[in-house]
Amino acid sequence: MRLRELFLGYAKIGLLGFGGVAVIARHVIVEERRWLSERDYAEVLGLGQVLPGPNVGNAAIMIGRRFRGLTGALAATAGLYAAPLCILVLLAMFYDAFGQDPHVAPVMRGIAAAAAGMVIGMALKMGTKLKPPIELVLVGAAALVAGAFLRLPLPVIVLGLGPLGIWLSLRRARA
Repeated sequence: MRLRELFLGYAKIGLLGFGGVAVIARHVIVEERRWLSERDYAEVLGLGQVLPGPNVGNAAIMIGRRFRGLTGALAATAGLYAAPLCILVLLAMFYDAFGQDPHVAPVMRGIAAAAAGMVIGMALKMGTKLKPPIELVLVGAAALVAGAFLRLPLPVIVLGLGPLGIWLSLRRARA
């Protein structure tokens, strides 16, 4: 894979996934370009999730490095953030000028609802394709309850449930 491919692939992800990058990233990486399998992508994204920083950005670094080393990591990351950075600067200027207008609040609520739906949809799609065993589904459900209902911080959830998920996976692999 050439650096240009990495940059353009991630530029597409960054441009089309503005507000929901994880959804389009999975589509481009797994389905469209077939750079990774569903399982490989889930593993990279999972690792990206527990590291500090944005999960898809972390995944871009890992995927770029996998294919082209340090320059691949830089190309993928630059592609991912170039267009959104420009758009974000323009939106920030727009919001600064019109953010107090009462007509803007419903737009923001609608965008937030759409983004939440995209995240839930991607999680369901990945979950059905990966077909995790029931014990890992229960770990995922526990993480959902811990975050959504108990409002526990992400590091607490990861440190509490991550080792359990790893142990259950290792136990199943040995069986």
